[in-house]
Amino acid sequence: MKIVVLDGYTENPGDLSWDALGRLGELEVYDYTAAEEILPRMRDADVVYTNKTPILQDTILRCPRLKMIGVLATGYNVVDARTAGERGIPVCNVPAYGASAVAQHTFALLLELCHHAGDHDRAVRRGRWSACRDFCFWDSPLIELSGKVMGIVGYGRIGEAVARIARAFGMTALAHDPFPKAGEDLPEMAPLARLFARADVITLHCPLLPQTERLIREETIRQMKDGVIILNTARGPLIDEAALRAALQSGKVYAAAVDVLREEPPRADNPLLGLENCLITPHIAWAPKESRQRLMDTAVENLRAFLAGEPVNVVNADALRARS
Repeated sequence: MKIVVLDGYTENPGDLSWDALGRLGELEVYDYTAAEEILPRMRDADVVYTNKTPILQDTILRCPRLKMIGVLATGYNVVDARTAGERGIPVCNVPAYGASAVAQHTFALLLELCHHAGDHDRAVRRGRWSACRDFCFWDSPLIELSGKVMGIVGYGRIGEAVARIARAFGMTALAHDPFPKAGEDLPEMAPLARLFARADVITLHCPLLPQTERLIREETIRQMKDGVIILNTARGPLIDEAALRAALQSGKVYAAAVDVLREEPPRADNPLLGLENCLITPHIAWAPKESRQRLMDTAVENLRAFLAGEPVNVVNADALRARS
């Protein structure tokens, strides 16, 4: 059995091992695959793994040996899962591997907005503290989180982890999710309009769907408190970036921090670049080594389960059932 990884570098830039996957078949790992290389590399593969390299209908139809597609991520929009299902090919993703890492990064962004620790460290290194007539200085307001309301949009595993951390900081967690949850430790659940109106900090942890694209836009920003903070570690298109830029410049939004953008890497004219009150990190919330190792382990287990005739984490089960 031939296993091909089309774009393995982001998952494993050299600090992990592909050996466990290699023990399940003849393994070929490519760091990157250009558009014109996709079909030649997939044509005689039985199993293909991708992260962001697209596997579309025409490619699937021209790969007669293909039996399974693995996604080295949770999101699987780069794969034509319906066509794969119609051909009897399960598409298996990796859910839940990065909840702790993404929640941690969410608060790394928020704490930087509240304290500007990096900026103040650089100011000290430039000698400003040594030259200060007082025993301390700060260049921007310092914000205490205790007593603030954290509005969590999307209450899955990541949203739950964010709520736990928020409570540890003395914040009140307020959440919105279209699918009701049950349990004793739930935060208050609220419609979006109420969450937008009450939250001091709004953090996005929902999937990108037609109904969530541009969730943060001029209309919804008007519903928010003046001076709100907005965080996004989910998907870039959840935010209308031009509308957010205008709100950051007007002061309606005090600050924003995002780990994702509509276009990645961003073009030089991205609306959020160059704003002093907008912090941007390069889509790294998911990427601690521990998180990537969990991703690797699950990707291997997905293939083992498939080979045993009991595939797991199948995202196109409906199309597979319709075929049968």
